Amino acid sequence: MLTAKNGSFYFEGEKFQILSGGMHYFRTVPEQWEDRLQKLKALGLNTVETYIPWKFHEPKKRHFHFSGMADIEGFIELAHRLGLYVILRPAPYICAEWEMGGLPSWLMKDKNLVLRSSDPAFLGHVEDYFAELLPKFKKHLYQNGGPVIAMQIENEYGAYGNDMAYLDFFKAQYEKHGLDTFLFTSDGPDFITQGSMPDVTTTLNFGSRVDESFDALEAFKPDSPKMVAEFWIGWFDYWSGEHTVRSGEDVASVFKEIMEKNISVNFYMFHGGTNFGFMNGANHYDVYYPTITSYDYDSLLTEGGVITEKYKAVKKVLSEYREVPADFEERVSAKTYGTVTLTETASLFGVLEDIGDKVEHIVPLSMEEIGQNYGYTLYRTTVNRRGELKVSSKDIRDRSYIYINGRHVATTYINDEEKRLALDFPEAVNTLEILVENMGRANYGEHLTDPKGLVNNLWLGEQYFFHWEMFKVELEQLPESYRAGEDPRFPKFFRGSFDAEEGLDTYVDTQGFTKGNVFINGFNLGRYWNTAGPQQRLYLPGPLLKKQHNEIVVLELEHTETDQIQLLDEPKLS
Repeated sequence: MLTAKNGSFYFEGEKFQILSGGMHYFRTVPEQWEDRLQKLKALGLNTVETYIPWKFHEPKKRHFHFSGMADIEGFIELAHRLGLYVILRPAPYICAEWEMGGLPSWLMKDKNLVLRSSDPAFLGHVEDYFAELLPKFKKHLYQNGGPVIAMQIENEYGAYGNDMAYLDFFKAQYEKHGLDTFLFTSDGPDFITQGSMPDVTTTLNFGSRVDESFDALEAFKPDSPKMVAEFWIGWFDYWSGEHTVRSGEDVASVFKEIMEKNISVNFYMFHGGTNFGFMNGANHYDVYYPTITSYDYDSLLTEGGVITEKYKAVKKVLSEYREVPADFEERVSAKTYGTVTLTETASLFGVLEDIGDKVEHIVPLSMEEIGQNYGYTLYRTTVNRRGELKVSSKDIRDRSYIYINGRHVATTYINDEEKRLALDFPEAVNTLEILVENMGRANYGEHLTDPKGLVNNLWLGEQYFFHWEMFKVELEQLPESYRAGEDPRFPKFFRGSFDAEEGLDTYVDTQGFTKGNVFINGFNLGRYWNTAGPQQRLYLPGPLLKKQHNEIVVLELEHTETDQIQLLDEPKLS
């Protein structure tokens, strides 16, 4: 087993340096796990680390999911077959720029529940989840013949709260389920005081300033073993920002310092992967920053799994301190399939009854209150007044399209500086519709409780309007029938097909479209937002393709100048 004493890690009685790479099984399709892990091993690393996102495994209360991309045991077993150790970070909170930091949004249905605390109601939900999750890991512990050598308690808790009873709960849960393994916490150097436990190893998260960071740990906990649980070698991107790049030379320089001091390390990220579907999170500080679909992270492997110059620079440093494996021989993994014409169209409004579940209530309810995890919610009511009525968009989260009598009249966004709107109602009786997009719940900080949709009734023209219809559109079901002539309004679905005999990766370029989602054979690749950037193409993993008749669907929310998309062999993050 892994142990710690006299300021060092020991494994089976010998001093041991953990050389780990972060890879999230839930951001990579299972058919590609082995390729990524083989490249991790070829770099010279001995361990793979992964978070475990609660919302991925329990999307609805007591509805558990552990197959396909959620097959955490399959991932662990594969790492074991390849000769790698495994570090697990079972949450319940992971941050990771993942929607709501990995917490399931159904928790917010109870408005009195206190997240990430020793609130009995919150701990009850965690305990129910852990009763399903944690027993799966016992047989995978190292002492039971598996590869798991360590598990984390919570995640960066010092940057959130100071409830020590909450942290104690996790240790007790691990003991209850027989998980007798090495435990650790991880925090930035400034937050270790609140996030650490007296009898659990404290690790650090940072991207530079090695000595300064470990001096803080030494002052707080003398003779602690030294590990960078998250060595930030890149960074995530957000819509309307620029793609973050950190040079391989800079990363290699800091890594050399880490190796010189024999410090254990986990590269965050070794391979970032993709925020498929609606799983991107957001950071909410001065304004709201939703994370893009790509989680390339400027990692050692690209989003598509290609070895980078940064990977080679790190391997060169590592080779100066220990013997490293032979270089991995890469094969062509991406292909240009060319132009696909989207020959069929259908308005969202024309298929709403087919793909959305309807809820009725006196006042509009948030997504969480109607049991919706993500996607879009259409709110509809009757306004029996004529003339200009003023309203504030402050309670619309995050982006909305407003229609009066079927005509689009306004678009709002949570970051709009001017939130006062003047809406013109031309008839004595009008239909008001508001389509609201959840662009990703906050994954970090004070806005972790981040309800979406209409979070309060609208004070419209100095009064409330009652009796609302709400349609939940999570897009787990796509239209079967395309009835283009029934309603001309955006949002619109566009459908086409193409063959892919080779089954290689490709990148979907939606130039000419504005904002929306792309689906391949029913799988939600994620969001595009071409007028915001930096991401201009969506990654399409080859294993999602069939040899013939691949159905590609684009949901365009706003406007398009074309009915064609391009399938190209390179990403575009700029």
